Amino acid sequence: MRSVELFAGAGGLAIGMSNAGFRHAAVIEWNHDACDTFRENQERHTRFEWPVFEGDVRKFNYNTLRGGAVVVSGGPPCQPFSLGGRHRGYTDERDMFPEAVRAVRELQPKAFIFENVKGLMRETFSTYFEYIFLQLSHPFLGRRTPESWREHRARLEKHHTSKHTRSDYNVVYRLLNAADYGVPQRRERVFLVGFRSDLAVEWSFPEPRFSEDALFRSKWITGEYWEIWNVHRRERSRPSGRLAARVEKQRQADCFDGKLPWITVRQAIGDLPDPEKCPKNGVPNHTFNPGARTYPGHTGSPFDEPAKTLKAGDHGVPGGENMLARPDGSVRYFTVREAARLQTFPDSYTFRGAWTEAMRQLGNAVPVRLAEVVARSVARTLVAAGCG
Repeated sequence: MRSVELFAGAGGLAIGMSNAGFRHAAVIEWNHDACDTFRENQERHTRFEWPVFEGDVRKFNYNTLRGGAVVVSGGPPCQPFSLGGRHRGYTDERDMFPEAVRAVRELQPKAFIFENVKGLMRETFSTYFEYIFLQLSHPFLGRRTPESWREHRARLEKHHTSKHTRSDYNVVYRLLNAADYGVPQRRERVFLVGFRSDLAVEWSFPEPRFSEDALFRSKWITGEYWEIWNVHRRERSRPSGRLAARVEKQRQADCFDGKLPWITVRQAIGDLPDPEKCPKNGVPNHTFNPGARTYPGHTGSPFDEPAKTLKAGDHGVPGGENMLARPDGSVRYFTVREAARLQTFPDSYTFRGAWTEAMRQLGNAVPVRLAEVVARSVARTLVAAGCG
């Protein structure tokens, strides 16, 4: 099934879509280093041989794509809604959701998958989120000139609630935590998934298979986690205070939810050589970078928990949480390879650009495994509907 990937970035969503069986007819991205990352991997791996279009998506002509696309996917730039940004939302010139809607309107795919930051669902942006939802539900009811977005939203609302019309696309959305889907990172992303209404399909988001409670149980109730990873008793963190009280409470109840434990930083990167002790380790993108330090609100990611959300950073410096908090209390920056593993990119996938630029690509990426879980579910539904 052919797909088109917008705002591709480092390729997390694109790889997840590819793993799910989609074939990219076009991968569109404006950042030069990110496009170089795509091109470098294309040279070494035939599985990444996708047509890459480097440039402004607003200037892309979808008529050049013969055969169209079954699915459109992408992550519109999230700075307007990011908790770490300027929070300008719809007044921000970097808001690219109108381009996502244009792609759906012009390509008329059977389905689409768009993702964005958790901040998109903040109360501050609730009216604009509703507007996005309505536009994706009725992409052919475009905004008129000189109609304001609020006037357009009102017209969409009337159309959406009219008994004489139906949505062009049936759209659902959900806030997903990547850790619940086997990603070694607490990373929440909003997914908006739509199916063309004439397909008359029924779909819901895949249910999580991993849980925090299961990890807690394996560490503090059964001890399996420490045994499996051969962690000596003196190296194990010890529960105290509220954690100790929770251990005792769960030990008495021992309610097992049947899910798999969240995956931790140790599990994700523990087999890699220490980049500080072994600088010539032969692992691509695995170079130590000095200067990591903690400060209020930014203390790094504990070794035996999923990583905190990797950040794209600002002013050339990755976010303060892009650090490993060692068991002895010291910290160091994650290497690009370690960050790639925390985002579940394959080890064979390498990143171009300076360390700060590569970390920015990763900080903006969708975890490959999370993207694949959602994409596989969409693919199965389309095949069942006779679209495969």
